[in-house]
Amino acid sequence: MTEPSSVNAQTPTSLNILIVDDSAMMRTMIKRAAALTGLPIGQIYEAADGLQALAVLQQQHVDALFTDINMPVMTGIELLQQIAGHERWQHMVRVIISTDGSVARRDEADGLDVRFYVEKPFRPEVMRDVLSDLTVAR
Repeated sequence: MTEPSSVNAQTPTSLNILIVDDSAMMRTMIKRAAALTGLPIGQIYEAADGLQALAVLQQQHVDALFTDINMPVMTGIELLQQIAGHERWQHMVRVIISTDGSVARRDEADGLDVRFYVEKPFRPEVMRDVLSDLTVAR
């Protein structure tokens, strides 16, 4: 798991993003922050919990998953565990955006192929850095 780095000047390809958070307001904030990056974003999908996210993943191509940890029905950790078991989602970059930045949570995320761990509240520049790293790495 890495911290986002500064913006790279290469031209990235567009990313389809899935935002998973039980707060509609937080999903909107993440979408706005992604739009403000100026990077080529494809489709942005939303889900209020891990179970809804799995339904979206079954139907749509998603390049990057941004998930909260603490949600009803299916948590972000449970979602990441489900994703880890499927080869079709191995390409998908996983990002946690959560208020829970404890060492135990970060260690748990390390075992689930999480590339970035962003703590809420975050500045829009952090989203820009994360998305820049994702698009350049593709």
